[in-house]
Amino acid sequence: MSQSLPCLHPNPGWSGAQSNESLQQPTPSATEMVGKHCILELYNCDKSKLDDEAFLRSAITNAAKRAGATLLNLITHRFEPQGVTGLALLAESHISIHTWPESGYAAVDVFTCGDHTMPERACQVLCQELTAGHHKLKSFRRETPAALGSELRLPIVLAA
Repeated sequence: MSQSLPCLHPNPGWSGAQSNESLQQPTPSATEMVGKHCILELYNCDKSKLDDEAFLRSAITNAAKRAGATLLNLITHRFEPQGVTGLALLAESHISIHTWPESGYAAVDVFTCGDHTMPERACQVLCQELTAGHHKLKSFRRETPAALGSELRLPIVLAA
C-alpha cells in the first residue's frame, strides 16, 4: 500500500489524540524552534537507483532545491559490493541517505533550520525519485533551548 506524504504537517500521522507530555507543553511557534527534522524510511525502492551514486547525487541535489535549501557541499561514497551513503551539507543543516539495494531500502534524514525551508518536500522528492513502494515519515520540530531563546547571543572570542 502506497502512502502519501503529508503537506508540511509538523507531526504526520498524528490524529487529534495527544499524549500527556504534549498536553503539558505547547507546540513551539516558528520563532520558538530551531528547525524541522524528518526521518524517512523508503521501502521497495528501485534497487538499481539505490546503487547508482551519480543518480543519488542528482536526487539529493533536487531534494535540497525543492526544500528551498542552499546546498553547500555534497559527498557520497559507493560501497562494494553495493550501497551508497550520501551527505548534503546545507546552509540550513543537512540531508543524509544510506541505501541497501539488496533490500530495496533507504534511510533518509533531513534537518533544516529556520522557517523558510520545507524538509517534507525534500522527502517527497526522494520518495518519488527512488520509486518507493511505500514509506514511513516521522517529522518533528526541534525546539529552541530556553537559553538560546531568552538571551542575547554574541560570538565567542577565542584567546590566541
